[in-house]
Amino acid sequence: MATNQKSSFTIESAGNLLARLRTSFRKRRAKMFLNHFNLTPETKILDLGGWNGVHIHAVLENSAVKPANVYIADIDGQAVQQASERFGFVPVVIPEAGGLPFPDKFFDIVFCSSVIEHVTVPKESVWTLVSGRVFREEAQRHQSEFAREIVRLGNGYFVQAPYRWFPIETHSWLPFVSYLPRRLQVPLFRFTNRYWIKQTSPDFYLPTRGDMQRYFPDANILEERVLGLTKSLIAYHRN
Repeated sequence: MATNQKSSFTIESAGNLLARLRTSFRKRRAKMFLNHFNLTPETKILDLGGWNGVHIHAVLENSAVKPANVYIADIDGQAVQQASERFGFVPVVIPEAGGLPFPDKFFDIVFCSSVIEHVTVPKESVWTLVSGRVFREEAQRHQSEFAREIVRLGNGYFVQAPYRWFPIETHSWLPFVSYLPRRLQVPLFRFTNRYWIKQTSPDFYLPTRGDMQRYFPDANILEERVLGLTKSLIAYHRN
C-alpha cells in the first residue's frame, strides 16, 4: 500500500509541476503577444481553435480590447458557448475542414496557439496511419490550407506551434518522443496512455521552422526559448 501511495504521489507531483510550467510558458507567450501588437478597445481578434476562451482571456486580461471584439472559433460548440457566457466573447462554431464565414481581412489579429500542429488527418485515421511519409505529406497539405485561411482573415496574426526538437514533447510530456519515427510513436502512445501521467493522441505534426516559413511567407518567425532551447515557433505578422 505504501509503495502504491508513493508512486501515486510521485506521478501526481510530476503532473502538477508540468502543469505549473505550462502556465508559466503561456504567461511568457502572452507577454510576447502584447509586446508585438498595439491593442485598442476596437481591436478585433479571432482566437482560432480557442476552445472555451480561458487562454485568450488570460492573454488579454490587462489589455484595452473589449470582449465583444473577441471571437472564439472552435469545432466544439459547447466550449465556445462557455466562452460567450463566461467572458462575453463572440462564439463561432467552425467545421473541421474548409473556410470560415468571414470576409477577407475581417480581423485585425488572428491568434492561434498550439492548434496548427493538430491540423493533420481525419481523427478516425490517426491511430492506424503509421507511415511517417504519408502522415507528413497529408499534414503539411492541411496545415498549408489552414495557414492560408489565417492569412486571408487577418491583417495580422500570431500563430504558435511547439518546436519539434524541444527535448520534452508538449502533448505527451515524454522526453525525446518527437525524435522517433511515426511507426514507433503510435505504439508508444498506446502504451504510455495506459500508464503515463499525460494521455495524448498521435494526431499532431510539429511543423519545422522551414514549414512555418512556407506556410506564412510574409511572417517573422519568432522563437520562444526556455533555458536557451527553442520551445516553440511563432509566425508573427503585423500590418
